[in-house]
Formats: sequence, C-alpha cells, structure tokens
Amino acid sequence: MNIEHLRSMIDEEGEDAPIARLYGTLHDEQRRRYRNLLDKTMRRFAHNELRLFSTPGRVELGGNHTDHNGGKVLAASVHLDSIAMVEPTDDSQVVLYSEGYGEPFRVDLSRLERVQSEEGKTDALIRGIAAHLRKIGFKVGGFRGSIESNVLPGSGLSSSASIEILIATILSQLYNGGRVDTTTLSIVCQYAENQYFGKPCGLMDQIACAAGGIVSIDFRIADKPAIDQVDTSFSEFGYTLAVCNTGGSHADLTPDYAAVPQEMRSVAEAFGKKLCREITPEQLLAEVPRLRSIVGDRAILRCLHFFADNDRVDRQIVALRERDFNSYLDAVRKAGDSSWELLQNNYSPTNLREQGVPLALALSRRFLGDDGAVRIQGGGFAGTMQAYVPKERFDGYRRYMEDLFGSGSVTQIGVRSAGTTEIR
Repeated sequence: MNIEHLRSMIDEEGEDAPIARLYGTLHDEQRRRYRNLLDKTMRRFAHNELRLFSTPGRVELGGNHTDHNGGKVLAASVHLDSIAMVEPTDDSQVVLYSEGYGEPFRVDLSRLERVQSEEGKTDALIRGIAAHLRKIGFKVGGFRGSIESNVLPGSGLSSSASIEILIATILSQLYNGGRVDTTTLSIVCQYAENQYFGKPCGLMDQIACAAGGIVSIDFRIADKPAIDQVDTSFSEFGYTLAVCNTGGSHADLTPDYAAVPQEMRSVAEAFGKKLCREITPEQLLAEVPRLRSIVGDRAILRCLHFFADNDRVDRQIVALRERDFNSYLDAVRKAGDSSWELLQNNYSPTNLREQGVPLALALSRRFLGDDGAVRIQGGGFAGTMQAYVPKERFDGYRRYMEDLFGSGSVTQIGVRSAGTTEIR
C-alpha cells in the first residue's frame, strides 16, 4: 500500500481498525510503535509502497521437549510480536534493517546453498527459509525494509521462531499470494534453523507462532502434525499468566538442548525405533536393567518424562475445555516437577553455580503456596520460568520477583488470537 494509505491505516481509530483488532486494549501503544518503524523505514529507503506484517511469540503451556520425539504439546501465541515493513524488489537481494543492529542483514537469494560463515546469524535463517521454499516449489525474491521485535531474546517466548515465521510469511505473501499454509511455513523455518542456522529444534515453536490462539499439536506424523484450537482465556478463571526472566545466558547451551532429543531417541533406537512415541512406557520399564548400560540413566529418565508429559497434555486440554481450571493447574504443577526431576532442563550441568530458574521456581512456590502454579518456560537450562498467579496477587508477585531478579524481569502474558499475518 502507498505510504499515505499505510499511515492512515496505522492511525485509524475504533475497535474494528486493523491495529485495534490485532492488539485489543494495547492498540494505542502499538500505533506508536508502528509509526516509529515507519519513520525509520522511510529515512532508510526511497519508495512508494510498503507492506506490513506481524508474527507473535509463543508460550509453551504443556509438553516440554516432547515435539521432537513425536509427542503432544499445548502452546499459545502471545501479545508480544515481531513486526516488519517491507517492499518487494525486482532483484534477488534482501536488505533488512533490524532494531539494535547498526548494519542491515544483506542476503543474495541467487545463492541458496548453506554458507558456513553465516551459521548462528539471521542471514542464515533468511537464506535457509528461501532455499527450502524454492526446493518445495514456491517462489522467492528480494525485498527490503525494517523489522522490530518486542519478543526479547532469552525471554523463553521464541524470539527466533517469531522472526523466522515473519520472514517466511513475507516471502509467502510477496511472491506466493499467501498460499504457504501454517504447517508448511513452520516446517520451512525448522529446516532453516536446523540446517542453516545450526541449532536443533522441534516444530512446536514455529507452529504456535504461525497459528494463533491456544493450540494443541500432535506430532505423531512429523510432517503432518494434527493442530486443534482450544478456545479459552486464563483471565476468565481469575488468573494471570506471567513469565519471569532470571537473567541466565543462552549463549553456550546448544549442546544441552541437543542432548535432550538425542538421548530420548537413543532409548527408542534401543528398541529398533526412531522416536519415543513409537514405544510404550511398559516396554521401557520392562527393559530398564538392559537400557541402563546402553543409553545411561538420564536418557531413561527423560523418556519417562516424555510419556508423562504426553498424557498431561491430554488432561490439560480436557480440563480447559471443561472449564476445570483446578485440574489444569494441577497438571501444570506436575509438569513442572517432571521437567525439574526427570527431564533435568532447569539448569545446565556445565554451570552448576548458575541456577536462576530453580531459584525463581522455589521462591515463586514460597510466595504462591497452593494458590497458582509454576514451571519451566520453553527449552530451559537458563532464562525463564512461568507462573499462573491469582489476579489479585499479581502486583505483589511482580514486586516480589522483580526485587530479586531486577526491574522488568516479570512480564504479564496475553494470549493473541491471530497468528502470523499481513496487516491490511
């Protein structure tokens, strides 16, 4: 759309305005954010047309580290998002400015093979997404513009998946008429992160960012996950969902993340299978003496967590649909215990002095008592935990935790109904 049209759309008032529909009561704050991005984009480029995109972050509600072994998860898109203002170009160049970076990302899409020097960089994600889209029959092309995200890195809300899905959505809309569906977008982004960026990951983060709302996802068939909406709101039960960033670094945690799916798969392979979903708890328990010398004790414990969390996801879904929030919270508590005791992803074994997440969990439990629930948030090993806090106690909880972990460490989470989208 032309600049005047875009500016008018951003400034439009009323509950049916595009920005208001997407952000609800936060629309005034978001308008200022979009105006700022528009001004910066116009200073960088001379152009007549811009298109506007938004992709939310995500929060994992159930199924911790289960997706990569064919398991089940419960997740939700959140009100924090990554946004972009871009225009297509008539060449193969991507030029993308990002807040916090002095120079833009520059990627030539005429070359789509993996570039080793880009590993761990946004350039690798852009190239990998374009490469896989072309490989499966979609068109790709150049674009230029600006991106900005309030899904902070290390927040446990999937800042990387949000950016990935945003880039894939831009290519889908600019060059394929928006025909790339949610599952395909997610698979493309997972491929880019695994093969080009160099980080192992499942598929849950990308699907949750792309789909919108609260979704259950069953990964029994990896390339055709079953996705189902769960229509509910935590506020209707009198609770606020929040995350607390304990400040731990994710810089050197890739080996810790990679070990989780590898160890779970090693158990399955001992039975001649590829994934934990292909074996049963009964089979596992019957073979524990044999497995200990083959895969080690931690792998067995992590597989036990997989089975238990898979069952808990089913119970969480039923509890939400039946409006039985006490049962839902009970499942959250048990999931948190399982991640801490069996999955063992609440801190890194390579840095035993830094245990911010267990500390935050312990202190949150002390504050909440039996009222609410806490658990690890996301991949774990450092960073963020989540808490369900009674609304009337939330301000006190925020003050208590921020006194310990710093101002701004606690973020109230709103569930966003819209997934990745072009705003028109």
